[in-house]
Parts: sequence; structure tokens; C-alpha cells
Amino acid sequence: MDGLLSNVSSRKKWRFGSDNTELALLGLPVVAWFALFSYLPMFGVIIAFKRYRPLGANFLDSLLKSEWMGFDNFKFLFKTPDAFLIIRNTIMYNLAFIVTSILISVTLAVMISQLHSAKFAKTCQTMMFLPHFLSWVVVGYFVFAFLSADKGLVNQILKSAGKKPVQWYTQAQYWPGLLILVNTWKKMGYSMVVYLASIAGIDASLYEAAAIDGGTKWQQIRHITLPLLTPIITIMFIMAVGQIFTSDFGLFYNVPRRSGTLYNLTQTIDLYVYNALTQRNNIGFASAASVTQSVVGLITIVSANQLVRKLAPENSLF
Repeated sequence: MDGLLSNVSSRKKWRFGSDNTELALLGLPVVAWFALFSYLPMFGVIIAFKRYRPLGANFLDSLLKSEWMGFDNFKFLFKTPDAFLIIRNTIMYNLAFIVTSILISVTLAVMISQLHSAKFAKTCQTMMFLPHFLSWVVVGYFVFAFLSADKGLVNQILKSAGKKPVQWYTQAQYWPGLLILVNTWKKMGYSMVVYLASIAGIDASLYEAAAIDGGTKWQQIRHITLPLLTPIITIMFIMAVGQIFTSDFGLFYNVPRRSGTLYNLTQTIDLYVYNALTQRNNIGFASAASVTQSVVGLITIVSANQLVRKLAPENSLF
């Protein structure tokens, strides 16, 4: 009898009702999007192991008839004389981007949450979020308007102060800081909105109790806001670590304006793959680099999540 009752209860538990139908229909467009644009194109991974040539009537036929290369396409990324340079730049820039993004975004989110005027807070939030929607082409022209050797705003200010203008696009020492600054300015708004939404979900009674006990604003932020923001900060960190072997192509291609003088400081994996693709016309190289980045990203994100699970299991992503 007990077994029969358990089977009946399990069938009731897994029954697909009308509520589940509505949720499934709502999620259907997302499932279709991922199936068409994320999972179906995964068949193209085999390009990384072939020397693709247009040998057939269509792309699929040509792909199947192309010569198998094994792991030869992967060698170009690691056997190039600049392998250490491009990997070092990619990883170091991403580490700097992660640190600055978290620090500045969390700071701005906390500051905006403390504003008494909701209208002014919304205005600041909108202004900081706006750069997120600008393309890197537009951002590159903005930077050029500031740093142009002849009519750039910065050099005009230097001339007015009686100082010599700086040839920004030929002075490599300035660009690590400039690239970090521009990337942070463009992307901090998105992260800030995420943290601001988390702050808005904190129970207001916690702040009221702290105020009654005589806690200052700084003490409330230190002992309430930041600890309760730790889970979302950790999740954002884990997701960012998964992209540590990739670089934002638009940033490194448009902002330095492809200056040869800045090669050692602006050459990253994605930019190197683009140059190799345009010069050699071998899509197998680009596909091999993309597969390598995906595998390394998977390893880093799983490793970061495992580390978080050991230190603070409640903050892990999965």
C-alpha cells in the first residue's frame, strides 16, 4: 500500500499542468534562440581540425570534403614568436578589467543608493549606463577627439598651460592605463545596474535597526550592504574569469587606431587571430583559436567556482 501511495504521489508531483504549459511557452523563444545560435553552430567546431577549402557545391559539402589537419591549426597560436606577448597582454588586461570593474561598479552603486533624490539618482544611473550602448567605433572616435596630436582636447589644454603637446598614439607608456580607463568607462554602467538592483532588494529594516543602534552610514555600508552584496559580486567575478582568455576585439582594434608603435601593448589573442585570418585567409586558424578560448574559459570558470565552493559554498555559481 505504501509503495502504491508513493507512486501516485510521484505521478501527481510530476504532472504537467496548465501553469507549467504557460511557463514552457514563455521559455520557448529562449530555448529556440539557444538551439539555433548556440548549439546548432557547434557542428562548425570541426573547422578547427580541417584545412577548409571551397571544394563542394555548398559550405557543408566543402567542409566535409576538406582535408583533416588534426591539431595543426592550433599550433599557429602557440608557435608564433609573439605567443607569449599576446597571451600575456590578454590575461593581464582582463585581470585589470575585472578588478577595476568590480571596485568602481560597486562603489558607484553604493553611492547612488545613498542619494535622497530618486530623480537625480535615475539621471546619474542613465548617464553612466549610456556608454554601454555605444559601439567601439564611436568610442574610438571619442578617444581620438581627446588625444589627437593636432586638435585633440587634451593637447589643446596642455598648450594653454604652456606645456608641449603629447603624441599620444606613438607613446606606448600611456596606453595600458588609457585602455583600462576607456574599458571601465564603457562597461561600468552595466555592472553598476546589477549591483544597484541587488542593493534595492536588501531589507530596509536592517538599515533602520542599524540607525537605531547608532550606526553611521559608513558602518551600515560596511556591515550590511557589502556583506549582502558579496554573493552577486562573487557570481560576477566567476563569470568574468571565464572570459580571461578572450579580449574585446573592438577595444583593441578601434581605440588605439591600429598604431604600429603600440603593437607590444595592444596585441591580444583576438586581434592576432583577426590579422592572421585577413592575411592568410584560413578560417581554420580562427576556429582553432576560438575552440582554445572556449576550453580555457570552461576550465577557468569551473576552477573559480570550485575555489568559491570551498571558501564560501553559499556564494558559488553552481
